[in-house]
Amino acid sequence: MFPWLSVIILLPLLASVAVPFLPEKQVKWYTFGVCMVDFILIVAAFFTGYDIYSPELQLVERYSWMPQIGLEWSVGADGLSMPLILLTGFITVLATLAAWPVTLRPRFFYFLMLAMLAGMLGVFATQDMLLFFLFWELELLPVYLLLAIWGGKGRMYAATKFILYTAIGSLFILVVGLAMYFYGDLRTLNMVELAAKNYDPIFGRLCFAGLLIAYAVKLPIFPLHTWLPDAHGEATAPVHMLLAGILLKMGGYALIRMNVGFFPEATQFFAPLLIVLGIINIIYAALTSFAQRNLKRKIAYSSISHMGFVLIGIGSLTEIGMSGAMLQMISHGLIGASLFFLVGATYDRTHTLILSQMGGLASRMPKIFAMFTACSLASLALPGMSGFVAELMVFIGMTTTDAYSFQFKALVILFAAIGVVLTPIYLLSMLREVFYGTMSHEVIHEEDLVDAEPREVFIIACLLIPIFGIGLYPKLTTDLYSVATDRLVKVTRERIAQSGPPPAFLGGIYAPEWMQGERTASLK
Repeated sequence: MFPWLSVIILLPLLASVAVPFLPEKQVKWYTFGVCMVDFILIVAAFFTGYDIYSPELQLVERYSWMPQIGLEWSVGADGLSMPLILLTGFITVLATLAAWPVTLRPRFFYFLMLAMLAGMLGVFATQDMLLFFLFWELELLPVYLLLAIWGGKGRMYAATKFILYTAIGSLFILVVGLAMYFYGDLRTLNMVELAAKNYDPIFGRLCFAGLLIAYAVKLPIFPLHTWLPDAHGEATAPVHMLLAGILLKMGGYALIRMNVGFFPEATQFFAPLLIVLGIINIIYAALTSFAQRNLKRKIAYSSISHMGFVLIGIGSLTEIGMSGAMLQMISHGLIGASLFFLVGATYDRTHTLILSQMGGLASRMPKIFAMFTACSLASLALPGMSGFVAELMVFIGMTTTDAYSFQFKALVILFAAIGVVLTPIYLLSMLREVFYGTMSHEVIHEEDLVDAEPREVFIIACLLIPIFGIGLYPKLTTDLYSVATDRLVKVTRERIAQSGPPPAFLGGIYAPEWMQGERTASLK
């Protein structure tokens, strides 16, 4: 069998070695070509070697690498990872196009872009815990350098904060991985084998908590989110697209793959906390977005708010809720990348991010105004677009779950609905301040206000097509992962049912039948 995933991961890494020796004028075409070929390989692997109706791990490759330390090259794809691998290849191709105007040290810039692509693909494809950690770390250094060298005035602060938060969080992955390796008689770091182990409840909860901290930084989850607004506030447009479109999804993916997949009993214990943290993310970030006068930071807090729905979907312990969490990650990957690209395009023309210094841009840049409006409407979950379907599925999952009491579900739905109401208020007010009103001629020069060029229109069109496609016919996307998410939830709930009643002090949260020992029948 052709080693699809190994080639897909290693191609950008090996291709990056040639970048320092290329002419500066050719390096962007070379990088775009490598990313395009890699995306074509991902699509080819999907259509020739992947079955969307199989819940099993596919395209599996497993080779012994460093047996002395238990490291093996083990990769594979299923419904949890393949959609995100496709998303990674797609967004990176567009981010490379977005980087076309880069003139400062272009060789080094594109070298980091290719290294970052390899790291992100490795995170989603690897099936070995130690290899996962290595790819997770590989992605950190390129982001740090892309922020520190090509960022704004506060780039060093933002880059340092990013690396400190994410590197410290990564240590929890390593510690938990080693603890799981030594637990029991089977010495393995293979994720399939780790998921099959039966862990002591206390050990499982400690490991779940450790991984939750690591992935809470990346998702991000309050209060470990503060690196994100600073990073987005200083990043360039292509780095924005990768941060919002892919990096945040690494946290959500790992939370589903490892926390839920490895520790069902701990998932039951922490599920209410995930939901509460999701509500805090939604409302806190939405309210904070109101107060932001910097356009990038306003969109950054909007991203934090939208990730709250991922936590609620996971915590609902239902098939449709988990499906909604996956769809929210895919949807926000497209929407977040489009919004941040347009923010970068607007800044290139106005040379300011302060909302009070903008205004009156709609008549000068009608194409950018139209694209910005369409992407903002997608972000506020307008029916017919992908964000609406994803959030609706999360709401249905929370409404129909039998795991929680009626009072708890009602409160969750009420607070989540408040967040849904707040989102269009701050996004539409943002559009009003940027594109309507009176222009500040002291800051903005009309001769700089050139409307969108064909390259920019092409990038946004490529992102809007799947946004509308998912919104109008979500089955195109949900079929990619529904078999895997349904199986994960079913197995998780069955193992929860066998583990005994939930903790007594959480009895007011869980449904009565869960406390009375009748839940086993209701879960089947």
